[in-house]
Amino acid sequence: MRTRLATVLLALITAILVIPGPAATADEQGGESLYGQILDPQDRDQGVEGIMITIHSGEDEIAAVETGPDGNWEAELPGPGTYRVVVDQESIPSEFALRESSIVVDGESEVEVAAGDERPLILALEEAGASEDADSTETPSDGADAQDGGADAPADDESIAAPTTSGSFGDRFAQLTASGLLYGLVIAISAIGLSLIFGTTKMINFAHGDMVTFGAMIALLFSTGSAGLGNSLLAIFLGLAGAVLLGAFFDGRIARMPLLIAQWAAIMLGIALATVLGLMGDSVGWQVPLWAAAVIAVAMGAVLGAGMEQYVWRPLRHRNVALIQMFIVSIGVALVLRHVILVLFGAGRSRYAGYQIQDTVSLGPISMPPRDLVVMGVAIVVLVAVACLLQFTRIGKAMRAVSDNRDLAESSGINVDRVTLYVWGLGGGLASLGGVLYGLNQIVEYEMGFRLLLLMFAAVILGGLGTAYGAMVGGLAVGLVAMLSTLWFPTQMMQAWALALMILMLLVRPQGLLGRRERVG
Repeated sequence: MRTRLATVLLALITAILVIPGPAATADEQGGESLYGQILDPQDRDQGVEGIMITIHSGEDEIAAVETGPDGNWEAELPGPGTYRVVVDQESIPSEFALRESSIVVDGESEVEVAAGDERPLILALEEAGASEDADSTETPSDGADAQDGGADAPADDESIAAPTTSGSFGDRFAQLTASGLLYGLVIAISAIGLSLIFGTTKMINFAHGDMVTFGAMIALLFSTGSAGLGNSLLAIFLGLAGAVLLGAFFDGRIARMPLLIAQWAAIMLGIALATVLGLMGDSVGWQVPLWAAAVIAVAMGAVLGAGMEQYVWRPLRHRNVALIQMFIVSIGVALVLRHVILVLFGAGRSRYAGYQIQDTVSLGPISMPPRDLVVMGVAIVVLVAVACLLQFTRIGKAMRAVSDNRDLAESSGINVDRVTLYVWGLGGGLASLGGVLYGLNQIVEYEMGFRLLLLMFAAVILGGLGTAYGAMVGGLAVGLVAMLSTLWFPTQMMQAWALALMILMLLVRPQGLLGRRERVG
């Protein structure tokens, strides 16, 4: 076990050195920006398009942006400093008026931006002619966000930010505990597949973080309106799904050559359909709610994971490729997948419309927006469902058997290749779901999954390599430690303490919290 852990850590260090990190992205894109979303006061699920916003530094205008169809706007800044934001009130539809607040006076607001900061600015509308003394639509947390950097705003490293807390130590502890549970549940959902894949194949999948990004991007694509690109991707994945299902159900039951012909026919049919839909472009456009887009993303993530297993990892295993070589291949797959996402979706930062500015729900000293409560509820339900799948279903018991002893499971009559295919499909689907949940709290961009990858590794190693329950416990522990550490230490160190907990666990209990000791030699 110690040798295996040393190999995992060596491969992890290699990935960190090879794969470009957050600092490189910040250098390429610029670190400072202002953003926000202007919603229809009569229907807060709809944005208001066409409102002009200008950014000034002193007397100089440095940026001019216009709200998009979903009401979102974002302005890149040349550097840190104090900026004056001016809303062109003539561009506001006549039935609305800009609501005045403590930070917006006469259509102007002054914002101080620190180095590397991405600051939210709350700009709200009201019905024209509404009384000036009407209750502000800003929530207390929104006001704190705009002035203090944003409880819901992303941290500089794009991870879930520690909320701005005040009050007694007990109130702060309760608020940070709730935020830690939220963070931990997102990590746990994303890390389960990583742990199951290691348990069944003894391989660390460095592309797992990019599968998280894939899920977030697909949900964003289909929830904001799918046309040429979305339809083409859907067609390609339908063809790939057909090929994967043919392999899963007919491998070993019919001759290999007819099976290969049928699989490639399914793939080529998907590519042909994708080409036709791509040429049709916006004429075949459609849009679904975010929950339906999330279902599509999970299904496509499962197909992606199963396809990688069937056409990349299984052939390598059958050729007896060493694990360290497969580690390096997985780094290459991660790079390919990340840059394909970059080419298809671009390097811009986007958000799920309608879920960024919400009234908070107070439960005693804990205040959270509804989206965070939904994320926690969905994550808990999925974790319970995965536990029931592993504990009570036939395929779940087969997964645990293969994870415990692959050779013994195969000699007992279990089709190990098929079980491994199911594990990769389950892992890909859960990774995509984790990406959607993570994207509800964060900016959706092409490196978001990579930023979560180290914490997923920490959760898996902390809980115990190869066990899904260990990934669940480890994810919760990492999330709680990261958030609660901000009670005493700067926010910038929150992830460092989570990784320090992993190192401490390796020194005290190398097999992890729920792992088992293994005899070597």
